[in-house]
Amino acid sequence: MRYLVRARVRPGRIRALWNAIKNRTLGQGSVAGDEYLRNMENARVLDDGQVCWVEVCYCSTPLLEERDYWEEYFRLERVKDAHNRRRCRDWNGTEAWSCSDCDCTARLEARMETWGRPFLPLLKQEAADTNL
Repeated sequence: MRYLVRARVRPGRIRALWNAIKNRTLGQGSVAGDEYLRNMENARVLDDGQVCWVEVCYCSTPLLEERDYWEEYFRLERVKDAHNRRRCRDWNGTEAWSCSDCDCTARLEARMETWGRPFLPLLKQEAADTNL
């Protein structure tokens, strides 16, 4: 399933998050592997300061496995289905693990490019500013 995640970076965690992304250690130890880094590469900062991204998750409870990794850096504010579950081939049992090859995420992320601003350049600048 795909989830639309809205979150805020936890106070005092900007540099740690940037370093985890820069050093490619974000989500290290998770079964989701590089998915965390891909999420951050495509994440957007909305006008209200929330960071928004699309998360692929196969857990029966949304973000069950990923939540601890994300909550180290973010306060998750909203996690909702990114599209109608009935159309998800993995969720409806038509094709197990189909989210790995489905283009739903790319289509949604293409639409999201009009939302707010890219997250990583802003995070990088904020992390640099915390060195002052």
